[in-house]
Amino acid sequence: MTRSTIKAPSLLGRRSFLKASGAVAAAAGASSLLMPSSAFAQDFPARNMDIIIPTGEGGGADRDARAFASVWGKHLPTNFQFGYYPGAAGQVGYEFYMSREPDAYSLIFANLGPEVIMLELQDTGISVGEDIVFIQQTLSEPMCVWVGPNSPHRTLEELVEVGRNRPITVAVSRLPHPASIGMLALGEALGIEIVLVPYGGGNPTAMAAITMEVDCAALPITNSIVLGDQSIVLGVFADENVAPDGTDNAPAVNAALGTSIPALTSSRAWGVHRAAYDAHPERVARLVESMQATLADPDYVSAVEGAGVPSVFIDPGDESVAMASAQATIELARRYRDLLTGS
Repeated sequence: MTRSTIKAPSLLGRRSFLKASGAVAAAAGASSLLMPSSAFAQDFPARNMDIIIPTGEGGGADRDARAFASVWGKHLPTNFQFGYYPGAAGQVGYEFYMSREPDAYSLIFANLGPEVIMLELQDTGISVGEDIVFIQQTLSEPMCVWVGPNSPHRTLEELVEVGRNRPITVAVSRLPHPASIGMLALGEALGIEIVLVPYGGGNPTAMAAITMEVDCAALPITNSIVLGDQSIVLGVFADENVAPDGTDNAPAVNAALGTSIPALTSSRAWGVHRAAYDAHPERVARLVESMQATLADPDYVSAVEGAGVPSVFIDPGDESVAMASAQATIELARRYRDLLTGS
């Protein structure tokens, strides 16, 4: 477990929602749902916000949470203390989060795809909706399959051809993951054997592909984009590739191979204890108001792009959107339970 803190910027002024651009501008349409500032408790937050990340420091969740917090401090004037609790595909982090005081000062920054799958498949005793409510979605991105720069495979078809003769080894960050579902569903559709190798995080997973310990890696697409020429994207588990410039103009997997695998995405979202949601609605409303202001701030676009993430993946969504994403992932986990558990 490691901890670190981001301090609030000294500049606390807000920029108008009307100055937001691109995907972030769409979030302004949700501003009619916000309560006026005067309705909130004036003393919240009175201390640091505690941010729990159920993966390791330096990974994709850390990157995205820090990009958000770097602007969030303009709209929620406090400091943000980060704690990292990797292990058991995220279960360690969620169990630690549930042990925290449910006072709306502790939040979890979720990777909805793998973590909701984990909650569904593992015996955690933690239920989405009953124990945790996801109150704001920030980003969404599709899964992809990619290889390192020295791989002999340069197309998805070439990789599949390998599978006609032997099992394909695939590095994944954790077994319960949308990317894992994509590769297992691909193997099932084409009659080839896929062997998933979990590495416990995006960075070691990427290194396994780059050093060719495995044939390929399957991860959220941003992981490969930030690697630049150290990765070659072969296919995207989506209806279309919305970031062709950063992904070698890789095709959609279904279009390349004639399969019918569902689109596989994962969204980042902020979650809060259900008990805090019920007991402190004014605090939760203040959090949501400041989160939506952050998403509508042009500085957030700059922060995301500065972290190496294409701004096309900014995907603001309120509680109803975030919870619908979680529920869709639960249904996906149930559909592919046998593949993911080997049962």
